[in-house]
Amino acid sequence: MATPLSIVIVEDECIAAEDIRRRLVSWGYRVPAVVATGEEAITSAEQVRPDLVLMDIHLKGRMDGVEAAECIRARLNVPVIYATASNDNETMMRASAAGPFAVINKPYDDLEIRAAIELALMRQKLEHRFLEDLIDHFQQ
Repeated sequence: MATPLSIVIVEDECIAAEDIRRRLVSWGYRVPAVVATGEEAITSAEQVRPDLVLMDIHLKGRMDGVEAAECIRARLNVPVIYATASNDNETMMRASAAGPFAVINKPYDDLEIRAAIELALMRQKLEHRFLEDLIDHFQQ
């Protein structure tokens, strides 16, 4: 039996965090951490090495979700899906520039979340395969 894929949730609203955690677990994912700040997101990702991070863009504290996601991607190369209730142009431009694997809107829609997760994981797998092939090519 395959180990379930792990997803860290970064959400500063307790009710929303618990709602999405329950959904992910019911779909067979493992949720090793639910955190509320950007700093906690980085620490948690470094400790548990998740397969994916679901990141709220607007977080309480000094660091927002875009900054935390940039740090996680740079240090760990873990795919990040942004979640936002705000579709203002400035937020979306900042989020897009940080290279998320997807952006989903709140309130969460099951089909949208599942599709974003599967596409992000597939993209990550393809990127890894491409890099491995590239390295093999240049080592020959």
